[in-house]
Amino acid sequence: MSGSMLSSLLDNVRIVLVNTSDCRNIGSAARAMKTMGLSKLILVDPQEMPNGQAQALSAGATDVLANAKVVATLEEAISDCGLVVGTSARSRTLPWPMLEPRGCGEKLVSEANDFPVALVFGRESSGLTNDELQLCHFHVQIPANPEYSSLNLAMAVQTLSYEVRTSYLIAEEQRFKKDKPVQAVVDADNEEAHDDKYPISEEAHDDKYPISEETERLYQHFEEALKSTGFIVPSHPGLIMTKLRRLLNRARPDNKEVKMLRGILASVERSAKK
Repeated sequence: MSGSMLSSLLDNVRIVLVNTSDCRNIGSAARAMKTMGLSKLILVDPQEMPNGQAQALSAGATDVLANAKVVATLEEAISDCGLVVGTSARSRTLPWPMLEPRGCGEKLVSEANDFPVALVFGRESSGLTNDELQLCHFHVQIPANPEYSSLNLAMAVQTLSYEVRTSYLIAEEQRFKKDKPVQAVVDADNEEAHDDKYPISEEAHDDKYPISEETERLYQHFEEALKSTGFIVPSHPGLIMTKLRRLLNRARPDNKEVKMLRGILASVERSAKK
């Protein structure tokens, strides 16, 4: 497997650090990323920009630091991503679709062929806010020792980056086997050649998932339509939109389904005006 093949897909995997307070943690996270072949680092509103201390702790991953993109909001960091997974160390009031670390790596790798994907890490002290976690399709939690589950930021980045790389290497090995020419086995009775060694069974998936920016437009459209019918009262919105986000994240509508939903909402708005 060539290095170019490895980097081509892994370049679509982003590590997003939100509001990091200590730049040394950014350097250690960059080191963790590079050891696993990841290079796309996005910093959301860091309290301290990477400096000499961060470079020292990056231990040679200064290129990852130098190429890191700094943005103001998480929405900006993930706007063109088709899959966003947020890390969460604690249970929330409203449970969200969860992934185990191994399943998280597999899902990120499987969808990185279609669009950029993001793995989001929160603040060292408090993690991601509920609003930030609601921007994610899935949450992932590292099953650490419940009696001592103290993982620092770089450790968490290292653990999940390892799962991404492991899943990628497995996928590449399977692809190599599938593409490798196999000597045909000849049936002695009918002399027809067939290949039973690597049977191929793939589901067609023509309709891709929307990127985060398009999904956010759908949520905004839902909120506007529900306000127009009176289902949402602006002064007392409650948790309707939060629960709706959770429902749609579980359903994971593709592009065609999102267009259909927006068409339905437009119809509802027209009826409400009448």
